[in-house]
Amino acid sequence: MNKVIVALISGLFAASTFAAAHTAAPAAAASPAVVKAEAKEMKTDAKADAKETKAVASADASVAKAETKAGVKKTKAHAKSTKTKAKARAKAAKVEAKEAAVAPK
Repeated sequence: MNKVIVALISGLFAASTFAAAHTAAPAAAASPAVVKAEAKEMKTDAKADAKETKAVASADASVAKAETKAGVKKTKAHAKSTKTKAKARAKAAKVEAKEAAVAPK
């Protein structure tokens, strides 16, 4: 049992020593071509983000415009319906008045 424990502990120390030796290596200085490529990539990303933002804003504006149009149509339809109902009620009242005037008392 002692030999197993000793083997495990020595393996642990060996692994930690190996890991310590292979920690992050110092970063090499970037070449001008790499820097230029990264700058170009950032610029492309910025353009794509701006284009996406513009598309989203355009879509939002279209939705708002459609909702406004629908609201106007609904309001007009409601007004027309109310007007038609009022005319029908007036006509019904007029017919009732004529029937009441003709009916014998």
